[in-house]
This record gives sequence, C-alpha cells and structure tokens, in this order.
Amino acid sequence: MAVQALQSSGVGLRRILAHFPEDLSLAFAYGSAVYRQAGPNAHQENPMLDLVFTVDDPVAWHAKNLKKNWGHYSFLKLLGPRIISSVQNNYGAGVYFNPLVTCDGKLIKYGVITTGTLIDDLLNWNSLYIAGRLQKPVKIVSMSENVVLRSALDKNLKSAVTAACLMLPESFSEEDLFIEIAGLSYSGDFRMVIGEEKAKVLNIVKPNVAHFRELYENILQEDPQVVYKMQQGRLEIDKSPEGQFTQLMTLPRTLQQQINHIMDPPGRNRDVEETLLQVAQDPDCGDVVRLGVSSIVRPSSIRQSTKGIFTAGVKKSVIYSSRKLNKMWKGWPGKTKPPKLLTFPREAASSRARMAGEEELHGCEPRRKDTSKQFRPPPQVAYLFRQTSGSS
Repeated sequence: MAVQALQSSGVGLRRILAHFPEDLSLAFAYGSAVYRQAGPNAHQENPMLDLVFTVDDPVAWHAKNLKKNWGHYSFLKLLGPRIISSVQNNYGAGVYFNPLVTCDGKLIKYGVITTGTLIDDLLNWNSLYIAGRLQKPVKIVSMSENVVLRSALDKNLKSAVTAACLMLPESFSEEDLFIEIAGLSYSGDFRMVIGEEKAKVLNIVKPNVAHFRELYENILQEDPQVVYKMQQGRLEIDKSPEGQFTQLMTLPRTLQQQINHIMDPPGRNRDVEETLLQVAQDPDCGDVVRLGVSSIVRPSSIRQSTKGIFTAGVKKSVIYSSRKLNKMWKGWPGKTKPPKLLTFPREAASSRARMAGEEELHGCEPRRKDTSKQFRPPPQVAYLFRQTSGSS
C-alpha cells in the first residue's frame, strides 16, 4: 500500500504530539522543517514545523485542546468549541489552523480537520487543500486503523498520478512527473503571486526525488496506462484518445465537474461523460485539466487564507504573513534589484520617455510592444477568456 511509504517514527514529532488530545485518526507533519527544500531559504534557522491533525469529533477535540492549550487560539476561544468547530467545518477548506505556537521548544503551526472532510477531499478533490499536501512526501506521526481513510489516502496518490500524466507529453522523466504532482495544489493558488517563493515547486521536488519515488513507485508499476522504466527514470503514457478518456474517467469527481463546466458552452448542459469524451480527443487536453485543477485550488486558497485572519488573530496573521513575504523576497530571482512593483509610475513614465527620445536621437524607430507573441488560449477554452473580457 503506497501510504506506507509516508510513515515515520520521529521521536521529536511524537513528543510534540503528546501536548495535544489523543483522539486523532491521523496526524502528519509536512513542509521544509520535515523534508529539506532547495533555494535561498534552504538553510533557515528554526523553520516552523507544519502539522495537521485529523479528528472524528471536532467539538470534543477542541474542548479538550482548549483546556490544555488555551493560549493557542485567537479570540474565537471565547466563543467555545462549538463555534470553533463550526468555523472549521463551514468556511474555507474545512481546516482550522493555529499558527506560531511554541511547543516543546519548537515553533509550530497545526491545522485541525474532521476525518469525514479529509476523506471527501482525498477522494473528490473538493478543495485540494489538505489532499494536495498529502500528494507530496510527509511524515505520518500517528494513524488509526480507519480502513476508509487509508483507502482514500491511496486513491488520492493515484489521482495525482493520473492528473499529472494528462498534463505531460507521451514520454517524460520521473522528475517531470513529480514536479507536475507537487504543483497540483499550487495551481491557481493566489499565494503563488504574493506570499510564496516563485520556484516553490522546484525547490520541493529537486532535493526529494528519492522520497517522491518511494511514495509513488508502486502506483506507477501497477498503473496499466503507464510504462515505468525505473532504471532509466523514464515513463511513457498512453496518449491515444481512448487512453486519455480512460484516465479522465478516473479523475476525482470535482475535477471532472470543473472540466465539464469549462468545456460545456452555456445552454448545452451536456453530461460529464460526453464532455470528457470530447476532451480526450482534444490536443489541448492537458491544458483543460490544468484549468480544472486551478478552478478548484484558487477559490479554496482565497477562502482559507481569509479565514486565517480570524482563526489566527490579527497579530499572528501579520507576523505569519511577514515571514512568508520575507521567504518570497529571498527567493525572488535577481532580488538585488528592487521588483518592478516598487517603481513609481512617474519615474517609470519618465524612463520610457527618455528611452524613446534616445532611440529617436540615434535614428531608430521607438520600440513598440510586440504583440505577436501574446498568449492566445486554445480554441476549446477561449470562451472563458471572452466571458471574462465581456465579449459575446
């Protein structure tokens, strides 16, 4: 079972877990404090440890945790465990985070999610928020004998392989596959514009190819659609319309629905299977799948981040955001120069005018913006862009 590759027996992690109520169906740690990442932030001192706790009864768990760790919560603790659980389950991606907590001498952030909500996300990709984290190597600290949860964890990994393969060419490397998989939960995430390193996905994958291989090699060997040449680190995938249709039909339900929404013109109301059959024959099939993933991730990341202001409190939110921005700035390409966003409009206009004047002085035509290389969406999805621009 693929999920076994995730398990760990870190004593330090279990010591931290001892500070919390024991009623957990799953507890795992993830992020740069667990697996080394590349990039300018690779050697930061005391990186924050990220944890997720899965609980069957959030009201009972938060009630116990409030008694043990009252100071971890924002002002919402004054409203009691029922309100905290309601905020957890009904807003954002169904997870309640307490960040910037010192526990056993370690700075941590922990999220709490209901077991049923996690299983639904693993199977259907409703938000891809916690399911996306579990598509990358993590360290499982504690896991119950919940057979449904274990099966859902395995299904989530298989779905990640299928979606990534649909976005890749017929032949590709292991690293190409792992980069696509790691990027699924960041596709459309607004934090990739402001708040995360620009090379985040590459920095996750490159130092951890062996961990990704350990996590996925059984799935790749057993997948009838994949030819896995393990010795060469290469893979081949069936790109025939029949092969792609088979893969599309095994995608999580929410992703299938999003693809149907993207490809089904207003008023047609085609069923999902008919739409997927059309997409399977489309040369831009991978682009459509990518758009579908983005349409899941973008709203859930925005809602969850907005919710974080209330669950963390204003002070912690400001501190946490500043840490993220600092990491982003360190990872900014060519950071020795100020980013263009910091250029004042008047200075920028003067610079352009000066440049145009110099070109005319030297007998050159002023440079014009080259529109020949502007992005044009595939015809099959172009209506999305026409709708957003107000075109008929």
